[in-house]
Amino acid sequence: MHPETGLAVKLWVGLGNPGAKYADNRHNIGFMALDRIAADHGFSPWRKAFQGLVSEGRLGTEKVALLKPETFMNLSGQSVQAAVAFWKLPLADLTLFHDELDLAPGKMRLKQGGGHAGHNGLRSIHGHLGEAYARVRLGIGHPGVKDAVAAYVLHDFAKADQDWLDDLLRGISEGAPALATGDGQKFMNAVALRTAPPRSSTTKDQPDTPSAPPSTTAEPDSRSPMQKLLDKFRP
Repeated sequence: MHPETGLAVKLWVGLGNPGAKYADNRHNIGFMALDRIAADHGFSPWRKAFQGLVSEGRLGTEKVALLKPETFMNLSGQSVQAAVAFWKLPLADLTLFHDELDLAPGKMRLKQGGGHAGHNGLRSIHGHLGEAYARVRLGIGHPGVKDAVAAYVLHDFAKADQDWLDDLLRGISEGAPALATGDGQKFMNAVALRTAPPRSSTTKDQPDTPSAPPSTTAEPDSRSPMQKLLDKFRP
């Protein structure tokens, strides 16, 4: 509960490292996702709290607090634990946005609970709170060699990544109200419409969607069988 309003609060945490040096790193995609949500949905200005930066707002009927820990990735649990304790939140109301090496760039998956898979931010949170929280796993790809992982995640996204990165962040922001109400499927659909939009020509395995341009929807054929036959042989 929010101590001032008495309203139930959901806490969304983006993982990353503070400061301009790290702002565009692959490891900071969690920060980027929260920045986009806050900007698009009119959240309050970021303020210092819980060893991090906090912004509050509404997504539909839901009150959501966004937190970007400034403890550096390896100590993220300290910041998250402080916020969870302040709002007296069950872990079911905590969602983490973080980079995921095991997903291709631009892919996104939702996960409830489970291990930390070596992610130092998640490892820290597990140590402070356990693992029964939701995760929005944001694919950044893998460098291919384990020894190269540290340098890879702490390197800025390449220029070639900007298009899919913008589509992913935009989709997350557009789907955020659905995620806030617990509709994970609707959230994932919103992201998919940005990251894998319908092709311009219809195919058998491509269902029609509301977002598809009218030109891709076939008009019903009202001709009689005889008319079809005549048209087929018409010069």
